[in-house]
Amino acid sequence: MKRTLLLLSLTAGVTLAADAAAEVPPRRKFAAGSEIQLFVENDMLARTDRYYTNGIKVGLGLPLEAVQLPAEWVLDRLAPDGDDVHLGLFVGQNLYTPQSITVGALQPGDRPWAAWLYAGGVAQRVRGKRMDTVEVDLGVVGPAALGRQVQSSWHRLIGSPQPVGWHHQLPSEPAFAVSYLQKRRIDGNGFDVVPHAGVALGTVMTLARIGGIVRLGQHMSGFGPDTIEPGGAMLQALRGAGDVGYVSRYEWYLFAGVDHRFVARNIFIDGTWFHRSPSVERRPHVFDVVVGASLRIEKLRLSLTRVRRSEEFIAVGGGGRQVFDSLNLGWEF
Repeated sequence: MKRTLLLLSLTAGVTLAADAAAEVPPRRKFAAGSEIQLFVENDMLARTDRYYTNGIKVGLGLPLEAVQLPAEWVLDRLAPDGDDVHLGLFVGQNLYTPQSITVGALQPGDRPWAAWLYAGGVAQRVRGKRMDTVEVDLGVVGPAALGRQVQSSWHRLIGSPQPVGWHHQLPSEPAFAVSYLQKRRIDGNGFDVVPHAGVALGTVMTLARIGGIVRLGQHMSGFGPDTIEPGGAMLQALRGAGDVGYVSRYEWYLFAGVDHRFVARNIFIDGTWFHRSPSVERRPHVFDVVVGASLRIEKLRLSLTRVRRSEEFIAVGGGGRQVFDSLNLGWEF
């Protein structure tokens, strides 16, 4: 099964890259909707330091050309209607640890130490009340992802206990993921509903997902905030593309929602493809319950999301659930 998934993932990646280089239909790129975005996810406010313990992602939405060919090619096949494609580039890093970071010995039955350092691109198209997003990530897991250095430096800065088990982390190997997410918006009177569905395929993660959020506020535009996970809406500045008429200079809303994922493969739990590595038994069904708030004034946008995640693996003695926060700061230009 593992070899089959690997073959499918590698074949898909090679095919996408080759076809994208050979056939990319012309599209109109434009500066409207350009922006800078910063995502930070951490469990510090939840007073834990375990599992998915930190993530950071910096994105730049610009009218770029050749660097976005793979993501744009996939988007043209999945959502072919329309001419305007919004593009973005980003870099990011995720860190994962077992429950106790002060234990230097190997902890069988607990989540492996792991880091994921990556760069990639996103292509988005809005058609009325629908938004389609394709994201392509290329990077590395293991010591080359610099997880030990980043977490150790951050803990020294804030005076937290030093992590001592990074020598047990997943070994270094290249990794990739191709993700697709579709969102729709159903408008109400002072509220809206934004359902979503998507898939991800690759050596990092293979899954299908479905869920949505409900928003309550004023002058709401776009399709709601997102977390770091692949397929998220990195280009919020195109919020006006799906709105008819005037878009206000400010907006605010509260939101709540749920996301269900059926996970067929997760490298941070199942271990690496090409080397023997620590692993733990994965749970195929994972749920996120989210609540939060978002505020935009002129070109500045800030949103904060509290995420409650179900167990991603079968933890020895239980306790595999997690709570963390996601902060998203954006500046449109």
